[in-house]
Amino acid sequence: MKIIFMGTPDFARGALEKIIEAGHEVLLVVTQPDKPKGRSGELQFSEVKECAVEHGLKVFQPVRIKLPENVAELKKYDADIYVVAAFGQILSQEILDIPKYGCVNIHASLLPKYRGAAPIQQSIIDGEKETGVTIMQMAAGMDTGDILIQKTIPIDENETGGGLFDKLSALGAELIVEALPMIERGELTPVPQDESKATKCGKLSKDMGKIDFDKSAEDIRNLVRGLNPWPSAFTSLDGKMLKIWNVKVVAENEIVADAGAEGNVGFNVAGNVDVPTAEKGTIVTISKDSFTVKCGEGFLKVLELQLEGKKRMAVKDFLLGYKLKAGQQLG
Repeated sequence: MKIIFMGTPDFARGALEKIIEAGHEVLLVVTQPDKPKGRSGELQFSEVKECAVEHGLKVFQPVRIKLPENVAELKKYDADIYVVAAFGQILSQEILDIPKYGCVNIHASLLPKYRGAAPIQQSIIDGEKETGVTIMQMAAGMDTGDILIQKTIPIDENETGGGLFDKLSALGAELIVEALPMIERGELTPVPQDESKATKCGKLSKDMGKIDFDKSAEDIRNLVRGLNPWPSAFTSLDGKMLKIWNVKVVAENEIVADAGAEGNVGFNVAGNVDVPTAEKGTIVTISKDSFTVKCGEGFLKVLELQLEGKKRMAVKDFLLGYKLKAGQQLG
């Protein structure tokens, strides 16, 4: 097929690579304008632009794709279909109507669940057990178009946002290459989304990562996993930001066992922590390679962290240089 591909970040790069590999003719690659990076302000290509340049493809970088002159540019190309993956701009109905087979989108969720910008991370934060990729026929609304094909994968118990991102990027690349010839042959029947089951998720922001220890240990663990590697879950320790990278949910009987072990703090002992009455966010036990924090429900054993101004490290290494005490409050 003759394709115009629209995408920007690394999630979309794999799909473009697979489309090229499958022998489709990519007439044009549309991506966001180059952006300045770092203190130098040097302009940086998007991942999709880098891929396009490597393959000698023509690149178009409109600031606003809907402007008349940009729509006119798209109309110069006799494309059969537009393939869109994390492009970053909303297409007008005029654009959607240009190609013969319309525009299809690679979306990293099982629509109608998780319409919006951050479905991968949100599925982990919400404790979902499975997710997947949807190829949808694009409509004017945000991820509201008819479903053409979907594939489901399980979310591993310890999956992170970064790990799931990579898996869904690869799955999306495979699925679009599978779908394109089926679209051309008319083998896929568009299925309208069930609006009663639709959910939305917004863009990721740094403030999403602030840990609320009134929540359950499992909810906080999901937040830590979902926001790893960006923007990360965080709290504070002695007035400094403390990023939390890896945790484990533990039951109270495990806390009692920890407290009784040599070198750890005890319960109901002068100078130590009375767990039943401790405030949420209190460090209740410390061992040589972890410390445990009381939550609204259950306890979190912290295994990996990063104190403001320091490198990411295992708690066992952190404790070699930082005097942590039972009873200290996080947050």
